[in-house]
Amino acid sequence: MSREAILAFDLGTTALKCALHDLQGNVIAKASEEYQLITPDADSVEMEVETYWEAFKKTVAQVLAESGIDPKAIKALGVSAQGETLIVVDKNGKPLRRAIVWLDNRAHKEADDLAAQFGDHHAYEITGQVKLVPTWPAAKILWLRRNEPQVFERAAKFLLIEDYFLHRLTGEYVCEGSLVTSTCYWNFRTRQWWPEMLAALGVRPEQLPAYRESGEVVGKLRPEVAAELGLSPETIACTGALDQACGAIGVGNIQPGIFSENTGAALAICATVRQATLDPQDQMPCHYHGLPGLYMLHTFTGGGIVLRWFRDEFARMEMEVGKSSGMDAYELLGAAAGRVPPGCEGLVMLPHLQGAMAPEANPKATGVFYGFTLRHGRSHFARAIMEAVGYVVRRNIEVIEGMGVPVNEIRALGGGARSRIWKQIEADITGRPVLTTENEEAATLGAAILAGKAVGLYASVEEAARQMVQIKERFEPSPANRAIYDEAFQTYVGLYEALCPLFDKGKGQG
Repeated sequence: MSREAILAFDLGTTALKCALHDLQGNVIAKASEEYQLITPDADSVEMEVETYWEAFKKTVAQVLAESGIDPKAIKALGVSAQGETLIVVDKNGKPLRRAIVWLDNRAHKEADDLAAQFGDHHAYEITGQVKLVPTWPAAKILWLRRNEPQVFERAAKFLLIEDYFLHRLTGEYVCEGSLVTSTCYWNFRTRQWWPEMLAALGVRPEQLPAYRESGEVVGKLRPEVAAELGLSPETIACTGALDQACGAIGVGNIQPGIFSENTGAALAICATVRQATLDPQDQMPCHYHGLPGLYMLHTFTGGGIVLRWFRDEFARMEMEVGKSSGMDAYELLGAAAGRVPPGCEGLVMLPHLQGAMAPEANPKATGVFYGFTLRHGRSHFARAIMEAVGYVVRRNIEVIEGMGVPVNEIRALGGGARSRIWKQIEADITGRPVLTTENEEAATLGAAILAGKAVGLYASVEEAARQMVQIKERFEPSPANRAIYDEAFQTYVGLYEALCPLFDKGKGQG
């Protein structure tokens, strides 16, 4: 095979995915490699840095073997990356300790101290992040300074996972805006480091990578690294973006008016905006986009984990039938939900099994089924869960539009995008068309789009997206269901508000 291609990889929390894309966006070959997080205690989540690299090597080898491509035909290498995972290296670029994964929650005191020093609202205005929490690398670095001074003193660079990979591939220390937004030591308006925060952390600017925009050339692969990976030393590594920014780009969410939702275990939402846009209620984070000069309102909330819980606890029959027939249990649940009328004949669910995330941000909230009678069966409950996630999407759209940001259409990605009934429900509840795309590997496609633009295979990200993002299906909202869902949505909102006093008392908490 000699046609030109782009290799892209997605550095996820529990797995690394690698995909080879042609210039029309099709996947030529793909592979994934899972890894286990290291959790020494309840708050600590770490990973051996070499584990990420070994997973990368394995998936690259699998993709090359499956595709049979001439490595010289791979013109660019793009990256999609998890945010907030911190890697500290010495003067030779060697990690000084395990990576502190974004899920790590040990830096409670440090986050509280930074919030007391700077104020959450002031930090929001500078970084776009609504609250100083242990997740952010700023708190992680301060924890290292206080608890592992021997590591802190030897630190030559404080890197995010994308920065580390780009350095290992090319020898260059660079970063980009979509990933460093949530470090909380970068000013997302000026695109420069926040001097006061760096001073509070005891970090010098030279200990951080140089800033580049997403979709820029970093450099050719180091010859020894190219040999290790089986790639050509002429392949060019490029700056990528935060995984959710890459996913948004990979489904064509590249201009204002488009909203994308990624329904996996959680529900990640992104709305593209032209400028830094802050929520008067201090609820909605704003990130720098993977597209230079643009921003995105981006947050997480409850998603597919609720349907997974229902499948595991109450759909053993579907799981067994699925195994024997080759069908997915979710498909069978979707088919059952499709036989229930919109609005579930009065059954409404609050999907807050892990507390209410955006926009309510109420960790005390719990899951609730309301309004069921003898006429309701298991299929009603399955559909009620799908509708509940649709209501969550509508709530977040309302918050975004309340900030003056229009939402004209929804682009869907993630596992939830495979369910036609779920996407139709979402369209009916939100009153907006929902579009799915042919390529399910949206994050690696977004990284490939950025890399293709960087090396000149496309004149712009917009041109690349037009060529590489292919719409699979469009779900138009049904006018016949509008009144039903307007009423059900009001019940959903009213139910949550009515139960807040009970949530505050800890009712239902185990």
